[in-house]
Amino acid sequence: MKIRIGSTTMRFPKVSLKRCFLFTVAFAVLLLFGFTLREKDLWTSRTTQHQLLSTKTQQNPEDPLNAGHLTKNPTTTAPSLYEDYDKTHDSDNSLLPDGNGRPWYFSNGVRYPHPARINRKTKKRVARLMPYEDSQSDRITNQLMFMPPNYEEIVQKGTLKTILLYNGLGPWNVRQGRDIFLHAKCPINTCTLTANRDHSTTADMLLFKDHYISPGVVRKPHQIYMLYFLECPYHTQNIKFPSVFNWTATYRKDSDIVAPYEKWEYFDPRVKQVEQDKNYALNKTKKVAWFVSNCGARNGRLQYAHDLQKHIQVDIYGACGTFKCSRSTSDLCFELLDNDYKFYLAFENSNCKDYITEKFFVNALYRNVLPIVMGARPEDYLGSAPYKSYIHVDDFASPKELAAYLHLLDKNDELYNSYFKWKGTGEFINTYFWCRVCAMLHDEAAIAKPKWYPDINDWWRGKGVCTSNSWRIGRHDVMSDD
Repeated sequence: MKIRIGSTTMRFPKVSLKRCFLFTVAFAVLLLFGFTLREKDLWTSRTTQHQLLSTKTQQNPEDPLNAGHLTKNPTTTAPSLYEDYDKTHDSDNSLLPDGNGRPWYFSNGVRYPHPARINRKTKKRVARLMPYEDSQSDRITNQLMFMPPNYEEIVQKGTLKTILLYNGLGPWNVRQGRDIFLHAKCPINTCTLTANRDHSTTADMLLFKDHYISPGVVRKPHQIYMLYFLECPYHTQNIKFPSVFNWTATYRKDSDIVAPYEKWEYFDPRVKQVEQDKNYALNKTKKVAWFVSNCGARNGRLQYAHDLQKHIQVDIYGACGTFKCSRSTSDLCFELLDNDYKFYLAFENSNCKDYITEKFFVNALYRNVLPIVMGARPEDYLGSAPYKSYIHVDDFASPKELAAYLHLLDKNDELYNSYFKWKGTGEFINTYFWCRVCAMLHDEAAIAKPKWYPDINDWWRGKGVCTSNSWRIGRHDVMSDD
């Protein structure tokens, strides 16, 4: 074939129709093959990313831990409680980092915080430290790892934040000065404690423990007034001046400085179970134990235990039962749990939001026994305890139904041992209360325009905070200490 362009004649080779067809088919095959490889690579990367993020589930703002089904279905039992969770949390021993990579608040942890990152657009810190910035968690580790962007400059200036303990040093069991911050090796240690009320107008923070005493002085705009409560609303005083506080420090997750009885933290948040080389049911011949001295708790725990006794062995030690174990020999009492009993009643004296005390952590989780809990809401335990480490009474319609499940566990060592797979995946950390208070006092975002509690009594003891009944009933009391 010839084509004439101007004075030039170009000659092209002859190409048959058959060759054109074969060439087209070959090109199409190669194109399809390349596209397939690309899609496979994309699929692999998406799958890997999904696996790494599998612990992040969609949350209902009113039910942040997706635990609403616990109270909506009165016949829910413990096996179904973790059914959906199990699908994305398989046992894995390969992802536990060694101590060298862990933050400083872990045992043998060495990783200390760096100056906080600042968002270029908003000019604000990225770290979420306050309840209004992250209402789904206690933010304890965020506060432990917070360092102001200008902290090096603060250290060079030698300025200190003063914390006035208005109730005195005694209730806190601390000494005046900087000892508490230096001894704990706080990353942010430029703070000092004082009990001298002459500093009422100059201190950066006035900290009140259990009750409020009016300083009777003109308050400066920059000062932070913080209230600390250890006990639950039923056992704390009503505040006569409820609108003076900026911050709170309690066991509740919506406090500004959360001060829990214990804090569990995973080494790797993706790994919540590991296989155990121990049979925790071995040689245990007794069923349920309970150490208790207060027989008049308002949540009806003693009556529940008596009802449970009708269907399974429950040995009650102390003033409320027939078994004796002296406080002076508490170590021997706890050895009974480790050696003889499979279950322990970790019943709080009140059913209040987030109220989980040493009865659960020290008496049960520190031992090789499976705790049965009553006190805080089911979703509170889900957010505070190691995964699948306990049984909540509200997961069962009655003591009889709970007893039936305990008998099942008693006969099935594999099922019983599944409640101990959390061991070795993390540790109970020191929450370094004073370190966090000091760090937060250096957070310009929090102290430049301090928040206020319009009514601390309503926040602390208002509707829905505590109930004298089971949480599953759905009735919330409005409490008053009047």
